[in-house]
Formats: sequence, structure tokens, C-alpha cells
Amino acid sequence: MVVGENPKGGDIELNVCKRKQMTNTRASGSDEALKLVPHKVLSLEQALDFIENDELVEVTPKNIRIRKKILDPKQRMRANKK
Repeated sequence: MVVGENPKGGDIELNVCKRKQMTNTRASGSDEALKLVPHKVLSLEQALDFIENDELVEVTPKNIRIRKKILDPKQRMRANKK
């Protein structure tokens, strides 16, 4: 599923279920400065305008989601090379 926008070109692969590593090698105030922006609730028309060529819009009775056509990142890389 698409979870955000990248200000630079291209996609970033990430696992939203993984926790941040809790080591003491970070700066003391860096976690406090992190601010999350609330998600946008898109209508069907907005979602269709927002997607790229390699993405789909899933419509269920309760949600409208944007996801990639090819879910596996390795297969997606192979398809982009072709």
C-alpha cells in the first residue's frame, strides 16, 4: 500500500510494521523534533488523479486505498528495467 509522498523522484521501499531501533547512538533531541503530518482522506476522483502508472486504486465499502500494481519490490524493479 502507498503510505506517503516522496518529495524527490522515485519510490522508497519501507516496512511500516518495523519499529525504530532503540539505540543510544542518536542525538538527544532528534526524536522530539519528529512531527507527523495527518493522512489525507482522498475521494475516488482525487485518488484516480493522484496515482501513477504503476499504481492502482482499491475501492471497498469502507475505504479507498492506493497500492502498487506489482506488490513484490524485486519483481517491480525487474518490470521497471524492461
